[in-house]
Amino acid sequence: MQQLGFVTVFEEENPMDERVLNHGYPGLSIIADHATSSNQIRWLISVFGGVIVCKIAYELTGIISPLVFKGFNKLDNKQKLEWKNRGFSTFHALFAAIGSVYLLVFTNLFDEQAKEELIVNRSSAASDTLLGMSIGYFFSDLAMIIWTYPTLGGVEYLLHHGLSLFAIIQSLISGQVQFYILMVLFTEITTPFVNLRWYLDVAGMKNSTLYLLNGIAMFIGWLVARVILFVYFFYHMFTHFDQVKYVFYPMGYYTLLTVPPALAMMNLFWFWKIAKGMIKTLTKLRKQS
Repeated sequence: MQQLGFVTVFEEENPMDERVLNHGYPGLSIIADHATSSNQIRWLISVFGGVIVCKIAYELTGIISPLVFKGFNKLDNKQKLEWKNRGFSTFHALFAAIGSVYLLVFTNLFDEQAKEELIVNRSSAASDTLLGMSIGYFFSDLAMIIWTYPTLGGVEYLLHHGLSLFAIIQSLISGQVQFYILMVLFTEITTPFVNLRWYLDVAGMKNSTLYLLNGIAMFIGWLVARVILFVYFFYHMFTHFDQVKYVFYPMGYYTLLTVPPALAMMNLFWFWKIAKGMIKTLTKLRKQS
């Protein structure tokens, strides 16, 4: 111990530093500290709220669709099922993207100049609620995919939803790395374009100008939100790795190192397919002109 003016400095080793590279040391205590009674109640309400909102959006899509698309009643049962499923998928995408942008950009929750707390340890009631409702959505959609398999999607959708749930649940109950989870949730902003493409195809509007414009928007959106944003994601994680090492919940730490790269690879694969489709469409239009 040294006396420096009015400040007493202890030179003993900080136990926090010992745990930086030993993520198993605190064990489940991180979750226990964050999982207060009020938080647990909020999580449950958020998750069930997400499921209920999905159900409402699903039913409303079935009610509204015949009013705006006369051919809806002529669709077969599988098409109607997927049509309504994409309805609540679109709602969640907009909700998650807007909520993520608000928390990341328009609040000081993750402003490094506003707080001294490590960015990987920051969370709030609003961010917890957003993650909880997203868990409710992914559970609902995953249940429908499994129940109707492979009508609503194949193995790639099971993998995407499984990894998403695995990461979001850990972030919610530990209160850690929510900054990175929200960045990934923002990538859902591309979902409405994907769904609109399917709607237009089923409605027989594949050769329409709207279909072409939506395809271009989907390409640009995917490039920005699921490719370039992920580059920034990894850049930020690399430049803040001194903080990332403080993710003491062991599974959360290794999930952060493995799940985002897996999602990034899936996004690149899908982007390649989108790019191929757009090039094919533009080449066809050029030949016709």
